[in-house]
Amino acid sequence: MPENKRPPEEQEEKGFIPSSPVKRTLAWIGVVYALILLALTTYFFFTATGLGNLGPLLTVPGLIGLGVLALVSWRSTGKPGKWPAIALAAICWLLAAATLPIGIAGLLSNFGG
Repeated sequence: MPENKRPPEEQEEKGFIPSSPVKRTLAWIGVVYALILLALTTYFFFTATGLGNLGPLLTVPGLIGLGVLALVSWRSTGKPGKWPAIALAAICWLLAAATLPIGIAGLLSNFGG
């Protein structure tokens, strides 16, 4: 018996279904962290020393991404509400702005004599 004797509605292929905006935002956050990991690994291979004190600097992309994610989620699904999404984004971006100088100072402490 041939296997192609399925009803026509089962044989139809579904077209391309793009990912949701939330998934695409999470993917971009992942790309940023992958590039950071690539840079850290490349630095280690060329200098044979690792970089320390990077914790605060590594939180900045996540905080920025979380703020963007809250807004994208609100715009695409309606959850969380408008004002909680804006408040969460503002808090995340303010924390990122406050953490960035600490992270830069930690990064520069690796290059001091």
